[in-house]
Amino acid sequence: SPADRTWQHAAMAAPDVTLHPQNTSFEWASRPGPYHVLDDAQVAEFDTYGFLVLRDVLDLDLVAAVRAEIDEIDRATEQWLRTQQYERMFIAEAGAITFSVHLVLRSPVLREFAAHPLFAGLCHDLVGDDVRLYWDQAVYKSPEKPRRFPWHQDNGYAFVEPQQYLTCWVPLVDATAQNGCPQVAPGLHRLGTLAHHFVDPLGWECCTDPDDVVVAEVPAGGVVVFSSLTPHLTGPNLTDHVRKAYILQYAPDGACVMGDPPAPCDHPERQFPVLRGGRRVAPDGT
Repeated sequence: SPADRTWQHAAMAAPDVTLHPQNTSFEWASRPGPYHVLDDAQVAEFDTYGFLVLRDVLDLDLVAAVRAEIDEIDRATEQWLRTQQYERMFIAEAGAITFSVHLVLRSPVLREFAAHPLFAGLCHDLVGDDVRLYWDQAVYKSPEKPRRFPWHQDNGYAFVEPQQYLTCWVPLVDATAQNGCPQVAPGLHRLGTLAHHFVDPLGWECCTDPDDVVVAEVPAGGVVVFSSLTPHLTGPNLTDHVRKAYILQYAPDGACVMGDPPAPCDHPERQFPVLRGGRRVAPDGT
């Protein structure tokens, strides 16, 4: 099939990839229709390449309201980083790149945004009928110390089972090749989770310089949608302005981070349902 040929070609284009030791029996699962927000061609594209770029799907006034909420939180994150040794924590660094996590716990505006009908519809079309918010974080990339992320899969940071969940990368300003928009390696998602190793100070890496790379530029009002298994990175910010993004991740109800013991992804306040029985769950749980 075209999808099989795509991932086989992608695997040949990135010969340094190996499977994660916990990835022993993965098979990519496609969602059947009918779909709520995507069409058949878009779902087929996602299945084949592991990502979609959707433009003009969010109201710009809503995006501005979300950005204003996160700007306040990011200022606090930046100030906290400046109190740490070397002004950094893990891969976050003051004046370079900040990560603000679990924002739905701090802002009713962001909690409502995470349950937006667009994201609920994408979860129905690409994940399943019973889906929870798994993770949310803002990532602000400054121009002062330009750097890139390494090629990684979201499921390479914490091994979640089922391995297939959804990442919605929401630009809060126009995301371009110059300021660090996502870049993806299409097709490799069908292999499941790959082995990752840590590259100091950048983070976890699963492959280096694949031949097939798609630069996923997207303006504010759009979303880059990709699988938790799609290798991706963001390039350095070479502009004079901060690149701002809000990342929302959604996993099937019952998903667990695999450890000893496994940790269910069902924190009642921050991993709340967005779909139940195929129907959207409102932010108040109804």
